[in-house]
This record gives sequence, C-alpha cells and structure tokens, in this order.
Amino acid sequence: SADSSPTRSWGLKEQRSVYLRWFYLADDDADGRLTGKDALKFFAMSKLSREDLKQVWAIADSKRQGYLGFTEFMTAMQLVSLAQAGQDISQDTLAHADLGTLQPPTMEGLEKKLKKSGAHKSSSDLTAYHPVQTSMSANWFNSKSGKKIAMKSVTSIIDGLKKAYIEKLRPLEKTYQYNDFVSPLLTSSDFDAKPMIMLLGQYSTGKTTFIKHLLKSSYPGSHIGPEPTTDRFVVVTTGPDERCIPGNTIAVQADMPYSGLSAFGTAFLSKFECSQMPHPLLDHISFVDTPGVLSGEKQRTQRSYDFTGVTSWFAAKSDLILLLFDPHKLDISDEFKRVIGSLRGHDDKIRIVLNKADQVDAQQLMRVYGALLWSLGKVLNTPEVMRVYIGSFNDKPIRETAAGPLGSELFVREQEDLLSDLNDIPKKACDRRINEFVKRARSAKVHAHIVGHLKNQMPALMGKAKAQQKLLETLDEQFAKVQKEMHLPPGDFPSVDEYRDTLSAYNFDRFERLHTKMVKDVDDMLAYDIPDLLKQFRNPYE
Repeated sequence: SADSSPTRSWGLKEQRSVYLRWFYLADDDADGRLTGKDALKFFAMSKLSREDLKQVWAIADSKRQGYLGFTEFMTAMQLVSLAQAGQDISQDTLAHADLGTLQPPTMEGLEKKLKKSGAHKSSSDLTAYHPVQTSMSANWFNSKSGKKIAMKSVTSIIDGLKKAYIEKLRPLEKTYQYNDFVSPLLTSSDFDAKPMIMLLGQYSTGKTTFIKHLLKSSYPGSHIGPEPTTDRFVVVTTGPDERCIPGNTIAVQADMPYSGLSAFGTAFLSKFECSQMPHPLLDHISFVDTPGVLSGEKQRTQRSYDFTGVTSWFAAKSDLILLLFDPHKLDISDEFKRVIGSLRGHDDKIRIVLNKADQVDAQQLMRVYGALLWSLGKVLNTPEVMRVYIGSFNDKPIRETAAGPLGSELFVREQEDLLSDLNDIPKKACDRRINEFVKRARSAKVHAHIVGHLKNQMPALMGKAKAQQKLLETLDEQFAKVQKEMHLPPGDFPSVDEYRDTLSAYNFDRFERLHTKMVKDVDDMLAYDIPDLLKQFRNPYE
C-alpha cells in the first residue's frame, strides 16, 4: 500500500496496468473514449472541488476533442494525484513533477467497485481490452445517403461533424456537383487527419532544411542543395518504419486524407510522395514539403500539372502555411504571386519566415526586412501586416560575425516564438476543423444558389446555346443578382474568372433547380446542430 513506503518508485509499466484497470471500469461502453458523463461519475471519487476538476479536464483534453483517451486519462489521474498533494493544477506542475515516484490518487470507494467488476470480468478480458479509440464513424461514409445516424454513436466533436456532413451537407454537394467545381467530397480520413503544416517558397530558401531542423534528422528521400532539388510534393508523416510511398499508392489508401488529389491526374501523382518515419513530433503534426517555386515563364510552360491548384488544395487542408524567403531571393516571381493568390481565404494561416538571416549584417537585415514587407504588400491584399519570423532555421550555429551580438539574441527569440506557434497547432486542430467545415458549408450553399440561378435563366425550348453564352459573359452580373436576391455576403462568392472556366464545360440545361429544403437543412445545421454539438462536448465541469 502507499502508506508503508511513501516514496516507493513504481515503473511506467505498473502505472499503466493500474490505470488501465481504472480506465476499463470508468469507460462504460468500452469504446476507448471516456466522455464527459463517464468522467463526472469517476472523477467524483477523488473528492476534489469542481473548479479543480475543471482544470484537470482542460489540461488533459488540451486538444478539445470532447473525450479522454487512455493517455489523456493517465495525465488526468497524475494531475488529480498532484492536486491531492496540495500542488497547483497546471501544465508546469505536471512538467516538473517526478512521475516515477508519483503515487496514484486516492479514489474513495474505488476498490469496492473494482472488486465488484473484477468478480464477473476475468483478467483475460482486460488483456484483450486495448483502449484504441476505434471510431465506427468510418463506416458511415459507405452507407446509402440520407440514412440517419444514431446520436448515441457520436462520441466526439469530429464524429458530430461527420454526422452533419453525411446527413445534411453531402446531399447538397452531390446535387450541385460541388466536387467538380470547388473541392472533392470529404471522406472519413479528411476529418481524422492530423494537422498539417505546408512550406512554400522559391527554390533553395531552406524549406527541406527547416523540416530537418524541427525533426532533428532528415526524412527519408529528402534532398538538399543550392539548385532546385525537391522536385515533388512530399508529405512527411508518422509511420512504423522509415520509407517512401509513391503518390499513386497514397491516393488510393482509404485511411490517408489524400484521395482528393487523384483529381489532378497521373502527371501530378508521379510528382507526389509520402515519406514516413517514427518521430514524436510527427505523431501530432504532418509536414508538406513543396517543390521550390521557379521564376519566369518556365514555371507555367514546363510543369505538367496544375501547380497552383495543388497548392490551394493543400492550403485548405493545412493548419499553418509557412512562406519562406531568404535575403538573396526577395523578388516574388509571377508563379509565386499566383501561388500566394491561390491562398485567398486562408490569410489567418499564413506566416512569413525570413530564413538564412545570419548571412547579412544588421544594417542589411533591416533593409532586407523592409524590402520583403514592401514586395509582400503588393501580393497579399490585406491591410494588416503579416507576422514575419526572422532567423536561421538550420542546424549550423548562428554566424556571430554577420549578425553581431544583437542578431543572435534576436534570432533565438524569434525561433522560440515560431516554435511556440507550432506547438499550439495540435491544441487548436479541433477548432480549426470546425472552422473549415463551416467555411465549406457556406461556400457549398453559395454554389448551390449560383447553379440554381443559372438553370432558372435558361429558356424552356429554343436558343439554349445562345442563352448560355450570354450568361457566361455576364457572370459577374449574375453573381451580383444572386447576392442581392438571397442576401448572401459577397465574401462567400468564388472568383468569377475561375468559375467561368469551369462552367464553360457544362451544359446549364442539365443543372438542378434550387431545392429550398436542402439549403434550409444546411442553414439549420449551421444555426443549430453545430452549436449544440459544441455544447454537448465542452468541459463537463463548466
């Protein structure tokens, strides 16, 4: 018992087995997820105040998923134990605590319950019970559309979003061919994917080196050099062993969120690969390394796939987009300008990194920084100033001679700022998912209104081709009409020119008329379902 030797150290293995029994007891429906209701009952045995337990839950469920998995449950128990010893409940206390000697918390009446449940559950049940958070929601996507999903099978915020998508948003997307115009239909893995960070920049600005610097090792298949070396899109993710998987293979794997990329064709998929390696950082984040943006005309004429289309597909899926510059490559080429233009609507995700800044001295750096902001101001149409991180993101020590004493201190601080920005990503991933989902729903709604309007303008019998041609020529006026009639915000509308290109391949007469019930369903989803979902899975002690 804990009394006989208060500082008895007990290994992680012992801790795991004790906490696994507890988790098995607490997790009523044995799905590997401890939801708020289960937690309220179990945590009450600790006799801590409501305020304390609210803190414990907030730190354990830092990703705000709405449930605790086994690892989060262990964190919660360690916090409860620290709180019972009279320590503050905070992330710092946990970081500085000696978890090897930390005894399990005192839970009143727990032994009784364990004995009671142990009587009719053999130990072999427990060994067979692996708390993997298997979510049944992957199978929902294969079922017939319009089929209702039971509310009790929703055990997290992400599950709730899947339910809303399948029941309300997907029918609208399918009817109005949203997948051909804007972005492919979502699959289960799109919702479950890890947060992604995309690096963009002209060649040799240190994109691959930046990833290498964060991982403290190079990833499989990475090439680094002064010439344009990375000639393909590489997704760096976690995996059991180090290997490279070619693009065509990843695009057909159901558990990977890249199936939408097959729309860009084989020419692109042959320039796409996935690099897997075991790494603690990659358990939470994936990186997308992109080919260096080239300057001049050779970009448009020699790439065999739609480069800007691919970057904007990744931009919608990414949680953070880093644009890298170096002091000797400040000019923004036409291609880079188009790439940055394709990030429209994702301004909140963009961060600028001025890399290799120790290659110039302080006075030049000041000029370079000014020039960089000046050239960005012409491309990014925002009144706010973008956040620029200055530093040298590689493994070499900072060059003191160039930077001077001020520089090296500045670089270290900037680097810490950027790293803390990156560390926040997994915590905000769930909020970002909701954000992207709502964005998508609004854009699908606008798309349905546009398509319905164009169909309405078509004549019943004669002169269809002529009418279609006229509608295409006056597309901006048609957009304005839809916007006025339906009171839709102008910011939700797509770019007219891109839309015109896609529309010209279709026969307007085959479009569907506007189904008001479908649009109303999506409105209801935004107004009621999603707020209810957030309320259902918030901190149970609030």
